[in-house]
Amino acid sequence: MARIRVGRPDVRPDAPSHVRGIREGNEPGGYEKTPGLRPDGTATARRSTGINPGARDPIDPSMPNLPPA
Repeated sequence: MARIRVGRPDVRPDAPSHVRGIREGNEPGGYEKTPGLRPDGTATARRSTGINPGARDPIDPSMPNLPPA
C-alpha cells in the first residue's frame, strides 16, 4: 500500500473548536443577513456565486432569477 504524504498541521491539537466573537451560520437572524437575499424572500445571483454576480443576473428585469441552489 502506498504511503500518504501529508504536510505540517496548521492547527494545534489542543486548539479550541470555537473562537469567541466568530458568528456561526446557524445563529438567529443569519438568514436575513445573507448577501443576495431580498426582503421578499427571492434571491439574486450574489447568493449563489461570488464571481462577478452582476453578470449572472437575468438580462431583462422581467425575467425570473433562477439561482442554482
